[in-house]
Amino acid sequence: MVMSKSKEIISFQSLLLIVVLFTKSYQALSSHDNSASSFKSLCESTPYPDVCFSNSPKPSGPSSSKMFNNVKILIQSLKVAISEANKVFNLLSNITNDNFQEGQMGTIQDCNELYEITISSLNDSLIQLTSTSSLNELTDVSTFLAAAATNTDTCLEELESASGPLKPFLVDAINNAYKPLINSLSLFAKENVYTTKSTKGINWLSKRKYRKHDNNINSITVAKDGSGNFTTIMDAINFAPNRSVDKIIINIKRGVYEEYIAIRKNKHNIILRGEGKYSTIISGSRNRIDGWHTYRSATVGVSGRGFMARDIGFRNVAGPGKEQAVALRINAEFAALYRCSIRGYQDSLYVHSFTQFYRECDIYGTIDYIFGDATVVFQKCNIVTITPLPEQTTTVITAQSRTYPFEKTGMSFINCNIWATKNFRHSAATHLIKSYLGRPWRAYARVVFILSYIDDFIDPEGWLPWGEKNYSDTVYYGEYGNTGRGSDKHGRVKWLGHHIMNENEASNFLVSEFIMGQKWLDSTSFPYHD
Repeated sequence: MVMSKSKEIISFQSLLLIVVLFTKSYQALSSHDNSASSFKSLCESTPYPDVCFSNSPKPSGPSSSKMFNNVKILIQSLKVAISEANKVFNLLSNITNDNFQEGQMGTIQDCNELYEITISSLNDSLIQLTSTSSLNELTDVSTFLAAAATNTDTCLEELESASGPLKPFLVDAINNAYKPLINSLSLFAKENVYTTKSTKGINWLSKRKYRKHDNNINSITVAKDGSGNFTTIMDAINFAPNRSVDKIIINIKRGVYEEYIAIRKNKHNIILRGEGKYSTIISGSRNRIDGWHTYRSATVGVSGRGFMARDIGFRNVAGPGKEQAVALRINAEFAALYRCSIRGYQDSLYVHSFTQFYRECDIYGTIDYIFGDATVVFQKCNIVTITPLPEQTTTVITAQSRTYPFEKTGMSFINCNIWATKNFRHSAATHLIKSYLGRPWRAYARVVFILSYIDDFIDPEGWLPWGEKNYSDTVYYGEYGNTGRGSDKHGRVKWLGHHIMNENEASNFLVSEFIMGQKWLDSTSFPYHD
């Protein structure tokens, strides 16, 4: 009887053990299934699911988790993008006149430069992701990835006019690098909410106190008459040390400097300081009609991070009939301009990529004269439309090129004046010309005007489609608290993508919210509104 009871206890314990083991096995299988399902769902949500599936680490067991999926997949996607971008760079290095012919000048030079910046941006993103415990601390990664994507778009655009047996292989290689890059940007956006909801009221236009520059400054003087260290600006830039952690001020005395300036990726913290935005002028005339790509047509092109300019003018004097002719192009992180003038006709200012800020600048042009895909704020600037060619019946201020909804990029105009010149107003053909705040260069273009004065030369509709392309539902065109007869909301386009913003929505496009100005603008000594 005792033995029988003992057998019953052993049998019960064995049964209990089987139940526990079965439960744990079921939970493990269920966890693995959930992980696999989460992985599948995550990849399917990217623009290129097949690339995500083929390149990502697969969940291997119950230890897999949401964090495993999101971070591991993102990191692996970035590694693939870096590997493929290096292949493009190597391919560009092997181009000869026998296997590739440029349609316009500078294609290979531009693509080489753009891919050097792209590889650097991707590596910087990977370093941040692998060395930071919280994705919410990574405010720069989305900027780096968006800039890399814009670089790819620019290179592909330039290749359209090229020819030769190597071209299709190069285009394929670029597309192979582009897909994991865009997937990485998409995956990062899912984990990182980059637009902060502000709780500030409209008192955010109070003047921010700022600190002066630190003492780590080196100064060089340029003067045409020989009274400085150099007679040309480019010689001074070449003299400046590479990757300087200190600010390098290049003082440029008054005069018109007819030269082309390239501040390359390795020239950090360059400051161009003139003697007045209409007294110190850098002037050029490259343009598309004469064979230059838009990117390379710039009189001044900036790729070095930490660039600043004040009291200086940038010109492209090619004329209204020469199509795209850029006065200033910036594709550099943390670029700031104060009291500058930028003047051209079509495509005057190319805010190509990265994070930028413009304060009290005068910007002139006719068509798409502020364009690109940077994350940029214009504050207290004069935006001035000038007289186009007699046969041109349309002028447009902005052509923003945000390609995907998860990009942080866009243009914010705060406390600006939107004018037209007297010559434009007094032209006999003025009544035949329609002028607009912007048109979408890409499907998710994003532009806002906040507390700005908009003069009556702007057409009541305000915004213009891009040819036959219908981006009216996907753009974000916002207006808040503007004044002037051109700001009347009643005649505006009836697009799903046009927004009469409220205070909270407008607050998302502040200096502190949109370009994280509190992180970097204090060190410039330039004033800004918080």
